Amino acid sequence: MTTVLALQSSYTPSRVPVTKHANFNQIPSWVSLKSSTSSVKIEHHKQGQVENLHLVSLSKHGKLNEAFEFFGEMDKAGVSVTPYSYQCLFEACRELRSLSHGRFLHDRMLKDCENPSVTLQNCVLQMYCECGSLEDADKVFDEMPELNTVSRVTMMSAYAGRGLLDKAVGLFSGMLESGEKPASSVYTTLLKSLVNPSALGVGRQVHGHVIRSGLWGNASIEAGILNMYVKCGWLVGAKLVFDQMAVKKPVAWTGLMIGYTKAGRARDALKLFVDLVTEGVEWDSFVFSVVLKACASLEEVNLGKQIHACVAKLGLESDVSVGTPLVDCYIKCSSFESALLAFEKISEPNDVSWSAIISGYCQMSQFEEAIKTFKSLRSKGASAVLNSFTYTSVFQACSVLADCNIGGQVHGDAIKRSLVGAQYGESALITMYSKCGCLDDARAVFESMDNPDIVAWTAFISGHAYYGNASEALRLFEEMVSCGMKPNSVTFIAVLTACSHAGLIEQGKHYLDTMLPKYNVAPTIDHYDCMIDIYSRGGLLDEALKFMKQMPFEPDAMSWKCFLSGCWTHKNLELGRLLVRNFADWIQKIRLVMFFCLYYTLEIFGES
Repeated sequence: MTTVLALQSSYTPSRVPVTKHANFNQIPSWVSLKSSTSSVKIEHHKQGQVENLHLVSLSKHGKLNEAFEFFGEMDKAGVSVTPYSYQCLFEACRELRSLSHGRFLHDRMLKDCENPSVTLQNCVLQMYCECGSLEDADKVFDEMPELNTVSRVTMMSAYAGRGLLDKAVGLFSGMLESGEKPASSVYTTLLKSLVNPSALGVGRQVHGHVIRSGLWGNASIEAGILNMYVKCGWLVGAKLVFDQMAVKKPVAWTGLMIGYTKAGRARDALKLFVDLVTEGVEWDSFVFSVVLKACASLEEVNLGKQIHACVAKLGLESDVSVGTPLVDCYIKCSSFESALLAFEKISEPNDVSWSAIISGYCQMSQFEEAIKTFKSLRSKGASAVLNSFTYTSVFQACSVLADCNIGGQVHGDAIKRSLVGAQYGESALITMYSKCGCLDDARAVFESMDNPDIVAWTAFISGHAYYGNASEALRLFEEMVSCGMKPNSVTFIAVLTACSHAGLIEQGKHYLDTMLPKYNVAPTIDHYDCMIDIYSRGGLLDEALKFMKQMPFEPDAMSWKCFLSGCWTHKNLELGRLLVRNFADWIQKIRLVMFFCLYYTLEIFGES
């Protein structure tokens, strides 16, 4: 805010009384200012400076409604708005995404400014782009008598953001055809828009043009090309660019490391990290997050510990941007105690940190602890560190514990915080309610989804299958298929489970037989185990044993468990004795727990 002293210095002593209104927080409106000075002769341009200063101040402080109210009072009093004030108002409209204010202001600017500068027109352009009105932006851009780099970069960014790659490339091509030499920011903006494999061809052409134009060596353009190749999935090209870079900045190293990690080439990412350290490249904390993700994907806990030691030596353990990936690495390497220790070192854990640790409790089957931690955060009022992934983990814990009461409370809390929007979270909710036996609640969640994905469908089918509602489970499966949704391996586990619980032997055989030819889903040992269970539950133990001998997999622990359960249920002593005689042939191939299952089964028959 301009001080009273500063304003006084710009006026002659005869005009000093005006400055008592320099503190604009005390001005009821511009009219009051006008009336209070009506008896004093002030040069109009000096008076306009004061009002425009206030207008700029309101705009820069985000007080858009007050700014436009003041704008109206200035208009009534006949005080002109300067181009710079317009510029600040447009920037405020852009930042607050107020398209209505922006359009009104644009109309007024066209009336007040006969020949607006390219800078002011760029502000209009940026406002429309940020407010999402590409149609208005296109019109302004086409009518601008003069364009500069900012104008073109603004439109290229807007086109890229909308996925209009052809328009972005067309704008770039037009510049070349007109003989204009694009600035480096134009290249980097265009390269950022080439982010999927279908754009690789265009990206390679841009790369070639950069070389022909003698622009190779520009660090920002080189980094843009490398990043473009990584995003397009062409890591061979990315590595070639990387090797040709005269100066490899940390962003280039991390960019290629990210590409390797996402492509499942974590070992290449780790090798690159070793090269980075060996060459003595200065690197920041972000490098740690990338290399720790690579360690996590490989479950290289020992390397993770070495990196942890380096982190500790540099005093970065308390940094949430480093500590959180470290926690995640330990969790994925099943070293939960180390994860807890790393978590405790973080000075201010964020939502990702807490989500990782609660998810870790679930992965370690410590579901009660996961819920306890969640409740503790809620009781402390730490809602800011809870995100949708945290709630998903808690839903998982509630489903395993079959605690519908707590699950319902957590669901209600998530709704209040608008954190159940993601389909993955909704699918976890369906699973939770289904496993708790609250199928009506599961249905309510399912039917509230706009486009249920395969995970949601499978969760809902599984719920009905688990509670023996086979007819509804199979009906849902057929409905899902009719909607064009392709079932996956887990979906067929749910379908076969439904057939097993309902004794639908022929239907079970049908679904197993049609998995590969009709749905292109290859059956696994888990699906064959379901079929063994179907035969065994139905008392067709001879068929079950025959099926086990003929299936393309060697029976596993679950195969024998399903079969033995059938023997116990139907008291088939003869098959029990058969297993005893052949005990030595397969006991080494199943888990020890199956031995106790067999012992218990035979003891029931009195043959132990």
